[in-house]
Amino acid sequence: MNKTNKLISYQKLTDIATVLFENGGLRSDDAAIIARDLVAANLRGLDSHGVSRIPMYLERIRRKVVNPQPNIKIQRITSAVSLVDGDDGMGFLAGHQAMDEAIELAKQSGIGLVGVRNSTHYGMAALYVKQAIEAGYISMAYTNSSPAIPVWGGRTPFLGASPFAAGVPGGEKSPYLLDMAMTVIARGKIRLAATHGEPIPSGLALDSDGVPTTDAKKAFEGVCLPFGGAKGAALAMLMDLLAGVLTGANYGGDVKSLYFDHSEPQNVGHLFIAIRPDLFVTKEEFNDRMDSFVDRAKDLPKAQGFDEILIPGEPEERTAIKRLEDGIPLTNEVIQSLVEEGVRSSVDVSNFF
Repeated sequence: MNKTNKLISYQKLTDIATVLFENGGLRSDDAAIIARDLVAANLRGLDSHGVSRIPMYLERIRRKVVNPQPNIKIQRITSAVSLVDGDDGMGFLAGHQAMDEAIELAKQSGIGLVGVRNSTHYGMAALYVKQAIEAGYISMAYTNSSPAIPVWGGRTPFLGASPFAAGVPGGEKSPYLLDMAMTVIARGKIRLAATHGEPIPSGLALDSDGVPTTDAKKAFEGVCLPFGGAKGAALAMLMDLLAGVLTGANYGGDVKSLYFDHSEPQNVGHLFIAIRPDLFVTKEEFNDRMDSFVDRAKDLPKAQGFDEILIPGEPEERTAIKRLEDGIPLTNEVIQSLVEEGVRSSVDVSNFF
């Protein structure tokens, strides 16, 4: 069932988001950054991580479990390692500063490693590796998150969906941009289905009693299943070890729920790695080799049902190009939630729609 109500331009949707965050107590520059990041997710077709999350983020600010104006601090540990304290602010802000720091370290040392603690949910993980790609760097981004999936053999939430992202810049061809959760499906997509009253396919989640379900609301209150069974659960565990245990952030089930727990800040952990692409070959040779790799991959014989071979990140980039031209689709429910959020902060955004 198509629940799309309207197509909204990129600029108009960014303006709406910026106004709502400014009225929610964020500094103007910070509000603009987060607004662009959320709309970037909508542009790439990841609507579960886009502007539909604005009411939830602002509610956490009102509940005082997110600091609207954080004093983010960066501590250099070695010539190639830094630690960022997010001061319980929006994770987008700590994430971008951390990747900037990783890139700066990599300029000097060839590789930069930056840990982050006292952060919160940082949105679409692709944001940070795209940031590195645009600067010409190879990168990886790790994060932990609130419990969403069980350890292999368990039935209660313990590990986060914890998306992993990686990026490799290209020359003339498309860069490699991977962004994937450790679950069969991103938990945010289940939340969106629950909001719309839509079912989800079987095999994605268990309800709170550990029973397989296609009811999105029960699934969101239960546990998501890891992709690849034990392999996905093991990778989710690695994400918690690197982003949580290593950085000094919360870990092992202690990250507070983004949706249901307003008792205290989340203390999410992230880990960013930036690598200079000219460490072993020249930049020109690296670019040529990347272009050759992409050409070789795309020229391979195609499996039945496939007209084209795409590099990770290419489908989302094509969606972004189309939505920039045509507009970003928003459902009635999302539009209504943004209008209601404006009313809460005494700003009328209905005229934008």
